[in-house]
Amino acid sequence: MATEKATFAGGCFWCMVKPFHKYEGVQSVVSGYTGGDVPNPTYAQVCSDRTGHYEAVEIGFDPEVITYRELLDIFWRQIDPTDAGGQFFDRGSSYRTAIFYHSDEQRQMAEQSKAELEASGRFKKGIAVQILPAKPFYAAEEEHQNYYLKNPAHYNRYFEGSGRKSFQESAWKEN
Repeated sequence: MATEKATFAGGCFWCMVKPFHKYEGVQSVVSGYTGGDVPNPTYAQVCSDRTGHYEAVEIGFDPEVITYRELLDIFWRQIDPTDAGGQFFDRGSSYRTAIFYHSDEQRQMAEQSKAELEASGRFKKGIAVQILPAKPFYAAEEEHQNYYLKNPAHYNRYFEGSGRKSFQESAWKEN
C-alpha cells in the first residue's frame, strides 16, 4: 500500500483533523507545525507568531483510494479561503492558510484547484491561500492530537463559537 503526504494549514489544527478522518484511504491525520525555521517548536512558541510556523495537519493517504485532488476539495470546504490574516476568530500568522506541496505534481494540482475556485465566483474577494513547498513538519504535543475525539464537548463549542461552522454552512450550503 503506497502512502503519500498532504499538508494543509487551515487555521486551528483542531478543526482540520475531523474532516479528513472520515474518508477511506486517509491513513493518518497529525496536528502539527510547519513552514517556520524553529526546529521542534512548542504550541506556545508557535502561537507567539515568532517562529514562522503555521498550525497544520499532515495527512498520510493511499492515492489508490483517495486522490490528492479529493483532499484539496475537502480542504477548501474547511476554511475561509479569502482571509489572509488567520481563520475565523483565530488571528495571526500561525493561523494563516496554506497548501504545502510535496511534489511538483501536488503543486500543479493545488494551483489548478485554487485557480478554479477563484474563477468560480463563489467568493467576492480573492483567494488568499498560499501554495508553498513543504518544509519539515513537527507533530504537536499529544494533547492536540485528535482533539475532537478527546474533548468532544469543547471541540464542538469551539467549532461553532469560532464562526467556522456557520461559515461552512453558508459558503458551501449546496454541498
